[in-house]
Amino acid sequence: MITMDQTLTHASQLLRLEDEHVAHNYHPLDVVVSGGQGAVLTDTEGQQYLDFLSAYSANNFGHRHPTLVAAAKEQLDRLTLTSRAFHHDQLAPFADGLATLIGKDMVLPMNTGAEAVESAIKVARKWGYEVKGVPDGRALIIVATGNFHGRTTTIISFSDDPLAHDHFGPYTPGFVTVPYGDLEALHEAITDDVVAVLLEPIQGESGVQIPPVGYLAGVRELTRQHRMLLIADEIQSGLARTGRTLACEHEDVTADVYLLGKALGGGIVPVSAVVADHDVLGVLQPGQHGSTFGGNPLACAVGLAVIRLLETGEYQARATRLGTQLRDRLDRMVGHGVIAVRSRGLWAGVDVDPRLGTGRDVCEVLARRHVLAKDTHGSTMRLAPPLVISEDQLHHGLDQLELALADLS
Repeated sequence: MITMDQTLTHASQLLRLEDEHVAHNYHPLDVVVSGGQGAVLTDTEGQQYLDFLSAYSANNFGHRHPTLVAAAKEQLDRLTLTSRAFHHDQLAPFADGLATLIGKDMVLPMNTGAEAVESAIKVARKWGYEVKGVPDGRALIIVATGNFHGRTTTIISFSDDPLAHDHFGPYTPGFVTVPYGDLEALHEAITDDVVAVLLEPIQGESGVQIPPVGYLAGVRELTRQHRMLLIADEIQSGLARTGRTLACEHEDVTADVYLLGKALGGGIVPVSAVVADHDVLGVLQPGQHGSTFGGNPLACAVGLAVIRLLETGEYQARATRLGTQLRDRLDRMVGHGVIAVRSRGLWAGVDVDPRLGTGRDVCEVLARRHVLAKDTHGSTMRLAPPLVISEDQLHHGLDQLELALADLS
């Protein structure tokens, strides 16, 4: 029951209640958001902030994009859930649109990114047994150091992040880890039992780590040679964030399986998908995998509206154009509180000089300057403004970052 202390602000009361009643599995900045539009968030006191995180790329199209909100409202007035026990009129258009956009045949609709990863693991193992001919129970999947694919028990079994991994065992077997970006190590790890290589084309949680030029193409060639599936986790990097529909396109690489999520739900509902051809997803038969909410009418209606936005190419072009400006500004900060920058499109990892403090320290100062971003792994910050951000908003946010760094100097 909510009881209010008249001596505290509304935000303070909400923070106190959250601390008491919500599990402490996150450490948010002390800003209580109550509204948003485009690239701007508003707190409970009416103060406005620029969003430079986009809910880890789930809000690629900004907050309350009118086209997406309209699609959701229209569907809310018609039908929201049937389960997959019955057909509904939104699933086929969504699957057809997404398959066409990605260049594959089939879509397995799910809800969260982690569900898409778990689904792909199941599909890859089944494909390995029934198509490749690996003896049952022996399938291996190669993954990379620094990976982040979610926080379910199976997925954290192959994480090397102590926060995600430690004290959650016993762990799920069947994974081999090699250094990210090291083709030779990947080659040496291949055996007849390997059914797939699961990689992020760009590692987001690790600080927007971009592999060496030619790495993804080399992985693609090795997987072809050894009859393994290449599974590209594009849950953060996909859907225009890097300036292309898929980050793999920067190296002209076509994966066997794509994992999508976050932005696919338009910041309105959780929507994810495994996208592949018939020869891969066709191994699933009725009863072997499912989700009550996966592919629900509301999710499909919003997801289809997202697909229609992406089909225009406008957001890919904006991410490319504004991403160049983002990188130019960040490069000028190197030597002035910043040690290194990695970016692609409107997505950047910024390594702050540890003498100034942690990434969290910078984000807290930046929040006081009304720009919201997120730290990761010590002194690294991630910047991912919505693709709808204006040039003026982008540069204002970067001005505030420069001032925040100066504040800490």
